[in-house]
Order: sequence, then C-alpha cells, then structure tokens
Amino acid sequence: MKVAIGCDHGGLHLKQDIKELLLSLGHEVEDFGTHSTESCDYPDIAEPVAHAVVDGNADRGILICGTGIGIGIAANKIPGVRAALCHDSFSAKYSRAHNNANILTMGERIIGPGLAKDIVTIWMGTEFEGGRHSRRVEKISALEQ
Repeated sequence: MKVAIGCDHGGLHLKQDIKELLLSLGHEVEDFGTHSTESCDYPDIAEPVAHAVVDGNADRGILICGTGIGIGIAANKIPGVRAALCHDSFSAKYSRAHNNANILTMGERIIGPGLAKDIVTIWMGTEFEGGRHSRRVEKISALEQ
C-alpha cells in the first residue's frame, strides 16, 4: 500500500518513527515533509498529503503535528478526505472499519512512539466494513457538495 505522510515541526520525530514502521511493514511511503524542526505551517503539509490521497496517488495518508488537531482540520477541508484524529487503538480500528478514514492524524506531544506505532499498525491493517456504514460515509461525502 502507498502511504502519503507529512508533519509540521511539532511532529517531525514521530513522523520519522512512523515512516520507518511503514517501510518495515512493506508499505511504500511518500514523505511530503517537513524535514526539519524549523517552524512551518501545518496547512502547507496537510494539503499535498490530502490531494495525494484524494487524487489516487496514495492509498492512505498519515499526518502528524503537535496535537494532531490542526493538521486534521486542514486536511478535512479537501473534498474527499476523511481524516480521523486517533490517540488510541480503538479509535484507530473504528475510524477505518466504520468511517473509512483515509487519513490518520496524531499528535506527537500527546502520545509516545510505542502507542503511535500500535495505532498505525491497527489503522493500516483494518479494512472498511461497508454494509450499513457505506450509507453513512456516502452521506458524509454528500455534505461536500
């Protein structure tokens, strides 16, 4: 699976850990930055990651900032994105299984690398259940029009 990944300066270290994990799991990773701890604006990272996912150049995306909140809000402005902030394994599983989230957001200042790796492993390994959840996801998509 191809994963678009990005972060602002507040998520750089966690992004590196997650990138290594994804590669070790056999995923292809496209890194949209940032590549330093110099202050940058998370919408500038969220937008190209979101477009990569929506345009089909990546299967899923992962975005990281200090809290995971701002970068997720920015990503969700792009039609077709269903970015989910997950700081626990249960949310990670059900954001995929029931909501068909296509972008995962996390906060480096909120969770440590061990939990983040568990979240990513679960999120990447969970498929959308479809069924009654498809109707709900379709209604979310209809809101964008």
